[in-house]
Amino acid sequence: MVSRFLYSSWPITYLSRWFFISFGVKIFGAACLVGMMLLTCADVVGRLFGHPVFGSVEIVGFMATLAVAMALPYTHKVEGHIGVEILVRLFSEKTQTKIEICTGILSLALFAIVTWRMWIYADTMKESGEVSMNLELPEHYVIYAAAFCLLVFAFIILQDILSNIRKLKAK
Repeated sequence: MVSRFLYSSWPITYLSRWFFISFGVKIFGAACLVGMMLLTCADVVGRLFGHPVFGSVEIVGFMATLAVAMALPYTHKVEGHIGVEILVRLFSEKTQTKIEICTGILSLALFAIVTWRMWIYADTMKESGEVSMNLELPEHYVIYAAAFCLLVFAFIILQDILSNIRKLKAK
């Protein structure tokens, strides 16, 4: 049963849906970047005329958190991150795949734990009623959104692990 799960095509097809979710999340993250730019520009111009945007620092901070968290899954999927592969490139393709599987498993474990703890942290913030300093916006919504993005990231890492296992078994 386990071998059929690992080597059939349905887990990869099912998990590829997470790629489309990550694409949508990336669009919202890009919108956060544009919003940060517009809000910062409006705040700077407002300060010139003596009327800064109240709470702009908080809103920009929330949007920066969301932009980073929402870009992470898509960036990993398209391999847009920086990797140091000076030594790994010298190994055979089979050894490189084994290294990718090992680093994928470690990454999956790390981000699964971070996702779990971030969700618990958001629950704690919600129960305590924690709000931002100036605008008094509830902070737990941003933490839940970041935890969701990390969950998508974890599923994309799982998809890569399964894909690498299939690639290793095909050789």
